[in-house]
Formats: sequence, C-alpha cells, structure tokens
Amino acid sequence: MKKTILACALGLALLGTSCLGPNKTWNKLHDWNTKATENKWGNEAIFLGLNIIPVYGLCYLADIIVFNSIEFWGGDNPVK
Repeated sequence: MKKTILACALGLALLGTSCLGPNKTWNKLHDWNTKATENKWGNEAIFLGLNIIPVYGLCYLADIIVFNSIEFWGGDNPVK
C-alpha cells in the first residue's frame, strides 16, 4: 500500500511541474522549412517528407522531454 501511494505521489509530482517551454528545436526546424525554397509547393513537399520521416515528431519529442526539462530545472536551454 505504501509503495502504491509513493508511486502515485511521484507521478503527480512529475506531471504537476508544468514544463511548458519555448520548443526552440522544433521552431528552428519549422523556420528553416518555411524558408528552404522560394516555392510554397517545394516547402510543402519538404514539410510532408519531414513528417513522413518523423523529423518534426522527433524534434518536438526532444524539446518536450530533454531540452525544455533542462531549461526548467537548470534555467538555460542548450538550444540557442
């Protein structure tokens, strides 16, 4: 019973930190994608390709789990 209560308390503590960060890695990828070519159709093709090969998803996941957590707990985001 004590282990269950401890596990629930730990889970709530981790979920309650509210680490909503700037997502700099994802934003840099998106900014690059919007300026990659002069043609909007070319940019759309790149966007679709980067979603099929989950580059956008991996950048977002890295931001949420790694970089935003580092910024939240350490005060400085390693992605400048």
